[in-house]
Amino acid sequence: MAAVEGALAPNPERRPRASALASDLRNAIRKDAPRQARSRPQTTAAPVTRPEELGRRFAPVGLAAVSAALGATLLPFWPPALVVAITLVAALAAWRMPRVGLAVALAAPLFPLGNAAEGAAILYGLLALGWIAVSWQDARWGLLFVTGPLLAPLGLLALVPLVVQPVRGIVRRAAQAVVAVLAAAVVAGVAGDDLPLPGALAKGFAISPQDSVREIAAGLWQTALLDPVLLGGAVALGLAAAALPWIRRQSGYGVLAVGIALTAGSVVVGAGFAGTLLVALGWAIAAAISAGTRQ
Repeated sequence: MAAVEGALAPNPERRPRASALASDLRNAIRKDAPRQARSRPQTTAAPVTRPEELGRRFAPVGLAAVSAALGATLLPFWPPALVVAITLVAALAAWRMPRVGLAVALAAPLFPLGNAAEGAAILYGLLALGWIAVSWQDARWGLLFVTGPLLAPLGLLALVPLVVQPVRGIVRRAAQAVVAVLAAAVVAGVAGDDLPLPGALAKGFAISPQDSVREIAAGLWQTALLDPVLLGGAVALGLAAAALPWIRRQSGYGVLAVGIALTAGSVVVGAGFAGTLLVALGWAIAAAISAGTRQ
């Protein structure tokens, strides 16, 4: 019994020294510290919103509002309160659901056109559905062609290739530029004004309520084909819009070269001094920005 008690009794010689015990505790704390540091949630700074990001978020909303307002007032039909409502609905829809905003903005002139000529409304509806299909994958920028009717009265259609650059895809960019010129021509024709390009031959569009869809389409087609300035301008701006990113990658002076060519072309067809000066200034700024980003 005494032998067993002696074996179970603690042996003072086996106890660790105080200095060794303290060293072991310090080493254990040092090993656990990185684990605790890694387990702590890291605080990240709030993301900074850049001006270009704000522009990309708010520009489509403005485009939808302008497009809806322009379409709703193209012909007298909607009362002012409904024009405001259509504009607000298009803008809000473009903010949350770009495809819905695109559809609402494109639908704004449908009833005014139908009130003037049923064939015009049907033709426009078919074209609008086709445009929605083309812009479905990039609906946020599907209304950039509306800048054509806005720039045309100022003589600034040569800036359209710059304006449509946010559009994704070569085909979509080219289509946006071409449709911008044609939309400017249609808006001017419906209003009875001269067509937007200097030197254009055609005046307004004569559409009667009895005209069928085929007759209206043929009239618009002949207007585009028989006017070389309108057709050539639309094709030139479409090609420039499609090729501009590739040209910019090839040379630091590519944007400047395109701008000089389009400015010279607008002078040849008879652009005014003020419009030519603004076009040259816009292309010069774009060329400077392009050259700066390449450095």
